[in-house]
Amino acid sequence: MKEAARLKTIEINPRTNRLEIDIMEQKGSFAVVVCEGKARLTELPAHGDTEIITHQGKVKRVNFDEGEDF
Repeated sequence: MKEAARLKTIEINPRTNRLEIDIMEQKGSFAVVVCEGKARLTELPAHGDTEIITHQGKVKRVNFDEGEDF
């Protein structure tokens, strides 16, 4: 079974080229990644690492390594 995408696309206003995020709508910690005129938002895990992989100055992948307290 395929998991739902963690990266959510954020619209950039094409007229002003501005990005608006209502931080009160977001739960917990989050990261915004912008590359080549595209913006994506992802929630950060409570326990774990989030790694942004780039190649030649472009974002290629976002990896998540999560854990849980024992």
